[in-house]
Amino acid sequence: MLEEIRIGSLGVIDASTLELGPGLTVITGETGAGKTMVVTALGLLLGGRADAGAVRTGARTARVEGVVHVAGLSAFATAVEAVGGEVEDERVVLARNVSAEGRSRAFVGGAAVPISTLAGVAEPLVAVHGQSDQHRLLQARAQREALDRFGGEPLAALVADYTDLHGRLDATERELEEVVATARDRAREADLLRFGLSEIEAVEPEPGEDTSLAAEETRLGFADTLRTAAEQAREALSSEQGSPDALATTSAARAALAGVREHDSEAGELADRLAEVTYLLSDVAADVASYAARVDTDPARLATVSERRAALTALTRKYGDTIDEVLAWAAQSAQRLLDLDGTDDRIVELRAQQETLRGELARAAEALSAARTEAAGRLAEVVTGELTLLAMPHARLRIEVRQTELPQPDGVTRGAPLKVGKRWLRYGGSGVDEVELLLAANTGAEPRPLHKGASGGELSRVMLALEVALAGTSPVPTFVFDEVDAGVGGAAAVEVGRRLAQLARTAQVLVVTHLPQVAAYADRHVVVEKSSDGTVTSSGLTVLDDTQRISELSRMMAGMADSDSGLAHARELLEVAGPARALG
Repeated sequence: MLEEIRIGSLGVIDASTLELGPGLTVITGETGAGKTMVVTALGLLLGGRADAGAVRTGARTARVEGVVHVAGLSAFATAVEAVGGEVEDERVVLARNVSAEGRSRAFVGGAAVPISTLAGVAEPLVAVHGQSDQHRLLQARAQREALDRFGGEPLAALVADYTDLHGRLDATERELEEVVATARDRAREADLLRFGLSEIEAVEPEPGEDTSLAAEETRLGFADTLRTAAEQAREALSSEQGSPDALATTSAARAALAGVREHDSEAGELADRLAEVTYLLSDVAADVASYAARVDTDPARLATVSERRAALTALTRKYGDTIDEVLAWAAQSAQRLLDLDGTDDRIVELRAQQETLRGELARAAEALSAARTEAAGRLAEVVTGELTLLAMPHARLRIEVRQTELPQPDGVTRGAPLKVGKRWLRYGGSGVDEVELLLAANTGAEPRPLHKGASGGELSRVMLALEVALAGTSPVPTFVFDEVDAGVGGAAAVEVGRRLAQLARTAQVLVVTHLPQVAAYADRHVVVEKSSDGTVTSSGLTVLDDTQRISELSRMMAGMADSDSGLAHARELLEVAGPARALG
C-alpha cells in the first residue's frame, strides 16, 4: 500500500507531501490547481514516460518519491531485493528524477535502476484508470486474466491444469523437434564412433601398456651396451681374472682393522662395519652377474615390441594422449553410441507422448473454454448492472470468448493447431480462447471493443464497474481513478461515490474528482490549493479536517466556500455518505 507521495518541482507543485492510507482518498481543487499532477507523479513512479515540460519553471529537476508499505506484498519485496534495493521497517522508497533537459533517473529502495526496471517492479502496485490509453483492462491479456479471476477457484484450477499440460507438451515437442532435426547428424556421429571403437577393439590395448612397452623397447635396443656395462661392473666388484676388485680391497681393509681390535674398541667397530660392506658388495656382485646373464639381444622381440608400439601410437594420435585416455574415450563413446542408436526408439516414444498430451490438452482447453464462457455471462451481467447505477442505464457489456480456427495441418509439429472436438484451433499458454470486452453504450447500438465503444468518461465508469465486480479478486493493492466522474451528475454521481467506497473496502483507492457527491464518500479528503505571489503560481496538498471539508464541498457545489445553503447541503451530503464509507 502507498503510504506517502512526495512531489517536488513538478508542474505547478513546488514541494508537497501527500499522506495516504487505507480506504478512499479523494483529491479536489479548483481548475488549473494541479490535481492531475498527482496522477502524473504516480505515472512517473510506475516508470511512465518522462516529460521535461513537466518540470516546474525555474527548477533544474523534478522529483517524485513514493513510500510503499510492503506488508502483504511479499512478491514486491522480493522484486525490490532482486534489483539491489533495500526494505527497511517493511517500507520501500521508489523515486524518480526528471531534469529540465529531459534526462531521467530511477531508484528502487535506494538503488539506482533503469526506468524499465522501475516499471517492472512498481507496475503490479497500482492500476491507473484515467482518460488516457493507460488502462490495465484494455489489454487483451488483462481482460482474460480479469475473467479468470472472476471465475474463482474452479476456473483457476482449470487454468492451472491447462498450463501444466501445455508446458509438458511444449517440452516434449521441443525435444522431438530437436531429435528429428539432428537425426542425420546423429547417424554420422554414430558411424564415426563405431569406426573408432572398432579400431581400438582390433588393437585391444591394456592399461599402461604404452609406458611398459616403451621401456622394454629401449632396453632391447641397447642390449649389447647394457650387457657390457654390467660385465664391467661385475669385474670391478668381483674379478674372475685375478685383477684387483672391490671385494678383495674391502676384505683386506677389514682384516687389517680386525687384527688390532684388542688394542682399541673403535678399530673393532670399524672392522665390523667393513664386514657389513663386504656382505653387501658380495650381494651386489651376484645381482650384477645375474643381470648381465639375463641381458640378451632378441631382434625378434624388438621387432614385435616396435610393431605393437606403432599400433598403440596410431590410437593415441586420434583418441587420447595415452592409452589410459584412449580406453576412457572408448568407454564414453560406447555409452554415447547406445544413446545414438536409441534415437529411432526415442522418436517413437516422443511421438506417442505428443499424441497423448495433445489429447489431454484438447480436453483441458475445452473444459476451460466452457468455464470461461459461463463466467463471461455472469460477469457481463454484473458489470451491466453496475453501469445502470453509474448513469449508463442503456449500456450493455458483453464478454466474448472466441477461438480462432485454422486449417488442418499436414503433420502434427510443434506449434501446429490443436484439435479440440472437430475443430483445429490456435492455442497458446493460456488456452485456445481470445477474451474481449465489448460495450454497447446506447440502446440499439452494436457492441464494440471496449477501447472503441466508449468515450473517455464512459470508459472510466466501465473500469470502475469492472473493478467493483472484481473486488476481492484483484492482486493490485491500489487503484487510481482520474476524472472517473466525467459527464456524471446528480444521483448518478452519488452512485459513483458509493461504488468507489465499496471498492475501497478491499483496496486502497485514490480518486481525482470535481464532484462533491463523490468526495463525500472519501475517508480522506485532500485539496490542491493554488497560491500566487504575482509572478509564480504554486500548489500544495492539504488534508482537510471536518470543518475544512464542509467548506470545500460547499465550494464544489455552490462555487462559494461560505454559502449558508452550500454549507448546509455539504453537511447533509456527508451525513448521507457516512454509513457507506469504506472505513465507516
